Amino acid sequence: MSIVIIGGNECMIRRYKDLCSEYKCKAKIYPKMASGLKNFGNPDLLVLFTGTVSHKMIKCALNEAKSQNIKIARAHSSSICALKSILEEHIA
Repeated sequence: MSIVIIGGNECMIRRYKDLCSEYKCKAKIYPKMASGLKNFGNPDLLVLFTGTVSHKMIKCALNEAKSQNIKIARAHSSSICALKSILEEHIA
């Protein structure tokens, strides 16, 4: 399963990837707005950490996800615990 994470803390990227690999998922992480989000591919799940991301970045990600019918999970906190609960809910 592939996951795209939008937002979060830059110093936590390695921990996000490690947690996703424990659930046998491949993760792409965009902690800040790079050259646009239109190249994030076609993941199975889009995780939005809404507390650490701009409204513009959320709109861009949601537009891309809706055009490709991607599942969306949101969490205000960008903690490992929040990501773990999202993964347990959607991966099981």
